[in-house]
Amino acid sequence: MDVEALGERVRAERKRRGLTLDALAGASGVSRSMLSEIERGGRTPTVLVLDRIATGLGTSIARLLQDERPAGTTVLRHHEQEVARDPAGWERRVLSPVLPGVEFEFMRTTLGPHVDAGVFLPHGAGSLEYIGIERGTLRLTLDEEPLELHAGDSAAYAGDRHHAFANPGSEPCVYYLAMRL
Repeated sequence: MDVEALGERVRAERKRRGLTLDALAGASGVSRSMLSEIERGGRTPTVLVLDRIATGLGTSIARLLQDERPAGTTVLRHHEQEVARDPAGWERRVLSPVLPGVEFEFMRTTLGPHVDAGVFLPHGAGSLEYIGIERGTLRLTLDEEPLELHAGDSAAYAGDRHHAFANPGSEPCVYYLAMRL
């Protein structure tokens, strides 16, 4: 992840939406000073912090990690896909291109054994998330209500609620998540 490019995208999206640093801090729960440091390219945010910033902006992590591509058929080769790695032991690979006027994200996430990715903020009203488990076990918690999903299971839920992802197992958990904002 190019930290300077990320900072420029965060700043551009914030300004495009007419938000001050204080307003984004309030909407995202990320401090003004950390936002400023990220925008200057001086700090690499964790995936959870990056998601909170994206949620505060009403957009996806994908839009903050990659340039918009023209509408039409778009192929993202494996080496072109952005990967956000979190020091807690998990990674999120963005599989969807960023298209003009489209707020959608498709990703593949790998959680290491016994890794808790944390609680993600609710997205806007009407947002939807779809999840499918490739392997392992995932504890998906929606507004403090835990659901245990296993390889082959899938679920759909409103994205405008707190949601958390954890791997309670001793093997890696791999899942796919599609999000429409």
